[in-house]
Amino acid sequence: MVLTVPTAEVRVSLTQPITAGVVASLVGFTSSFAVVLTGLRAVGASPEQAASGLFALCLAIAIGVGFLATRYRMPITLAWSTPGAALLAGTVTPDGGFPAAVGAFALVGVMVIATGLWPRLGALVQAIPTPIAQAMLAGIVLPLCLEPVRAVAAGPLAIAPVIVVWLILIRYAKRWAVPAAFGTAAVVIAVVLLTSDKGVTADSLIPRMDLVVPEWTWQACVGIALPLYIVTMASQNLPGTAVMSSFGYRIPWRPSMLVSGALTSLVAPAGGHAVNLAAISAALTAAPAAEPNPRRRWIAAAAVSPVYLILGIGSAAVAALVTIAPTGLVETVAGLALLDTLAGALAAALHDDRSRTAAITTFVVAAAGISVAGIGSAFWALVAGLVVYSVLKSSPGSTTPSASTSESEMPSRDKNASS
Repeated sequence: MVLTVPTAEVRVSLTQPITAGVVASLVGFTSSFAVVLTGLRAVGASPEQAASGLFALCLAIAIGVGFLATRYRMPITLAWSTPGAALLAGTVTPDGGFPAAVGAFALVGVMVIATGLWPRLGALVQAIPTPIAQAMLAGIVLPLCLEPVRAVAAGPLAIAPVIVVWLILIRYAKRWAVPAAFGTAAVVIAVVLLTSDKGVTADSLIPRMDLVVPEWTWQACVGIALPLYIVTMASQNLPGTAVMSSFGYRIPWRPSMLVSGALTSLVAPAGGHAVNLAAISAALTAAPAAEPNPRRRWIAAAAVSPVYLILGIGSAAVAALVTIAPTGLVETVAGLALLDTLAGALAAALHDDRSRTAAITTFVVAAAGISVAGIGSAFWALVAGLVVYSVLKSSPGSTTPSASTSESEMPSRDKNASS
């Protein structure tokens, strides 16, 4: 006897995971693309190069997710490093300009590949005390989180509607708060287009790769590549593994690092800064709400691939509209997107009073935005925090706990993440 499944039933069973994948993609893109554009511009990218970077990242995510989800039949999703983009936003343009930043991006990809091949490198990242890593992240994102305050003071008519819509959605549909804020910003931009002589050319709406020949300078390698690698690992890859583990999935660590690292290096010349495991997006595709049957949730992740391909095609238009936005509008959306990241990082950094002094030192140095010898504040914050942590840990009667590491399958720490 042959059992047949009604077509309508099959359609319904596929609709749920595919819808979850579409939602995860839209939330991931709209909630943080402004951070990516802001970060790339901060390290010297032109508007065209920043648009190229956004397009390249979308393509990389589409390729990586499509491969990993279908190959391992798991809801594995990738994302760009939102904390990493926030790091770039607080970094001055390095010596050598954007080509030096591109060289740093490519180096990050190589370091992620090395992490997959040599687990001890990942263990070294895990050896950084959680309060120090989280305090560095908090200090990195603080300047962007202050932008909505500055922007609403300078131009309340353009900025206030964005904040009001965000606040309402935070109350009733938190997942869509930042996308709705972006939608409101788009309305503001549309009003600017209709009431001024500003405009966009048809040519700027076409996505393209604006390739840059990488250059390697020691300032960019130390001041951009190293902090970007640490932030991406500690605030994206490890939490992404933890999220998947919470839903019963054991991430194939080595293949995931090899794929994400290779994609990072591949799209670096086009302006892509970092590709990594997703955390929030992973929760949307790996949860029971995506599909009751755990063995079929990979369909939700697989659906992310074509959606990001479509978003990539439209990314040039999004970037073009951003260039004509009122001053502070895009930064406001980026700052609102990072508020939860800042709150989570501060909570993790300061919860233990035994490491609080070292954590707050790290936070202050990172937030200061200083540059010494061409190296940004993120690196010096990490150095300062580790020095204070080590001094206090070795003081008589100290009970500050030390971090543990593992060299096999990289375990994950419960950290705040974005995307």
